[in-house]
Amino acid sequence: MALTAETESRLYRSLRAAAGAAAHLVALGFPTAVAVLARPGSSLFSWHPLLMALAVSPAGWGRPVAIPLPSVSQFSFLMTEALLIFSPETSLLRSFSRKVKVRAHWALQLLALLCALLGLGIITYNKHLNGKAHFVTWHGLTGLLTVLYASGQCAGGVLLLYPKLMKNWTLAKLKLYHATSGLVGYLLGCASLMLGMCSLWFTASVTSVAWYLAMLCPLLTSLVIMNQVSNAYLYRKRSQH
Repeated sequence: MALTAETESRLYRSLRAAAGAAAHLVALGFPTAVAVLARPGSSLFSWHPLLMALAVSPAGWGRPVAIPLPSVSQFSFLMTEALLIFSPETSLLRSFSRKVKVRAHWALQLLALLCALLGLGIITYNKHLNGKAHFVTWHGLTGLLTVLYASGQCAGGVLLLYPKLMKNWTLAKLKLYHATSGLVGYLLGCASLMLGMCSLWFTASVTSVAWYLAMLCPLLTSLVIMNQVSNAYLYRKRSQH
């Protein structure tokens, strides 16, 4: 029997709500699992679990040390939650005004950027201490590009606070471009995270089914965020023509 339009809409909203709830769990659970895997307390860096993801064996050291990865905290928790704030189904601030949501979004995004810059600085300094080359892997290159992109995205977000600076642009158009460019940055960060999970340390520590499940985490959140942005901006834009 064919489903009615109302039933299909209700089913679609239920699926979106379930996927959004799963994204919240992944956003918190994934960096927590990585922090536990990195054995907090084994080094100074280990007390910053949201910046931890990789461990390598630097020259002259007999055991691996944890190296912070900015994209773990930035894209698996802070940025994911910053974007899910605007989800009509699963936002943790659904009962609050849009003004409050925007402020929370700004706070999380700025914190994400600070974590990214801190993580990038720590990685760079660690490689300098151990005489290793910088940004020679795909993970390193995409991670650097992601941090630079996120910096530009945050700067572009200022235009939404002061739209009069762009006299030839409407506020609606600024929101559209900010949302779509933010989606690109988020996907770039998830790609960097997935490349990090292909490292020797991660593949040695997480094997078999667990590795595939870990790889599914950024894929799930990416699909949820893509669907959210598409429904909020891109689909609405097409329906107006």
